[in-house]
Amino acid sequence: MLSFLSTIFENNKNKKFIPNKKKSENFVKKLFYLLFTPDKKLLNDIIYLENDYKKLQNILYEILIDLNIDSKNSINISKSFFSEIPNIYQTLIIDAHAILESDPAATVIEEIFLSYPGFFATALYRIAHQLHIQNIPIIPRLITEYAHSKTGVDIHASAKIGKAFAIDHGTGIVIGSSTNIGEKVKIYQGVTLGAIHVDKKLQNKKRHPTIEDKVTIYAGATILGGKTVVGHDSILGGNVWITRSIPPFSIVYQKNETKMRNNIPLSNSINFTI
Repeated sequence: MLSFLSTIFENNKNKKFIPNKKKSENFVKKLFYLLFTPDKKLLNDIIYLENDYKKLQNILYEILIDLNIDSKNSINISKSFFSEIPNIYQTLIIDAHAILESDPAATVIEEIFLSYPGFFATALYRIAHQLHIQNIPIIPRLITEYAHSKTGVDIHASAKIGKAFAIDHGTGIVIGSSTNIGEKVKIYQGVTLGAIHVDKKLQNKKRHPTIEDKVTIYAGATILGGKTVVGHDSILGGNVWITRSIPPFSIVYQKNETKMRNNIPLSNSINFTI
């Protein structure tokens, strides 16, 4: 046992960094709830909100230090990240309104903030994407995988997603790392935006599709391939399988044949009188 533990110790010692997974999850969870569900008692005192904001900056600083990023760069990266939070917030407000305006079951925007898994996954993706842009290793993936564990929505941090993005019934959605999504796109449950072929040699290639503006993709649809482009203003029906480009203003659907037969053992009922 001591020999085995020594091996683990030596392997870990040789690694450049070992990020704290729980710390990353705690950071993004607190940031989300500060942005979208602030305590009512805090709304009357901006100082409390500013203090919480500073605490989050310190947490991110600690996470960066854990990654063996030196103190000066950690401070600069943290400042740069939080300078983008107002822009991320405004984009997410647009996302939330897109859901509110398209979902007849949604009543008020606060309902989107508090109870829609698709919005939660989108919010964490946008936070993680900013860290990805700043070339922070591993942490963006930890954040999106935390969202995945909570919602069933798997969005890679390096994917590019435009404004007014709406996920309805957010379960079982996969959006690959080199996916490009335009503005005003709506996706339903079970959609996969993936690669046709998986090979390590394709690591730096575009393997995932491009979805242009104002596209709706219904439940269970699968769109594959880096050269596949779904043209703007198109509708993809449920369970379609797409591996080639679709021109703008298209409606793509799968034609199914549904059969029904009578399951009653006797074809005619028996009527009798005593």
